[in-house]
Amino acid sequence: MGSKKTITIFGILLILILVGGFFGIKYAKNRTQNEMKEYTDEQSRQTIVSLFFVDKETGQLSPEARLVDIKDLVNLPYEKLANLLIEGPKNEKLKKIIPDNTKVLKSYTEKDCLILDFSSDILSYDKEDKNSKQNLINSIVYTMTQFTEINSVKILIEGGEKEELKV
Repeated sequence: MGSKKTITIFGILLILILVGGFFGIKYAKNRTQNEMKEYTDEQSRQTIVSLFFVDKETGQLSPEARLVDIKDLVNLPYEKLANLLIEGPKNEKLKKIIPDNTKVLKSYTEKDCLILDFSSDILSYDKEDKNSKQNLINSIVYTMTQFTEINSVKILIEGGEKEELKV
């Protein structure tokens, strides 16, 4: 009888160890997967966009890559990129083109054309630099046409077209 009791106790202990080990491994695996998921979810919410600024040395437009959270681009993507252009580059070798205090009043699309309505402050660009106006226009157009649904850009000032910035 003693050996039956020993075998039963041994069997119960073995079952407890196996069940405990199974749940322990399952817990550790889930924890690791959740940590990896949090990391990859954070990464997958980021996208790279190109913003075009003037190179200080050459005077030509040059792209600056920016990592942007996709949720910032969901509702008003064109306004977000225009505001990033207004803020200016992070790279010290580049300079901003859109004048300070410029505001994006509205953005919308008509078919494959993006209409961007700016405050009149955008007209305060450096008129002494002969390339400034063209760089301003090209900066906006190049930045916005990276969206596959945008093939052209119309720039409005305070709701109306100005001959000065017609594209």
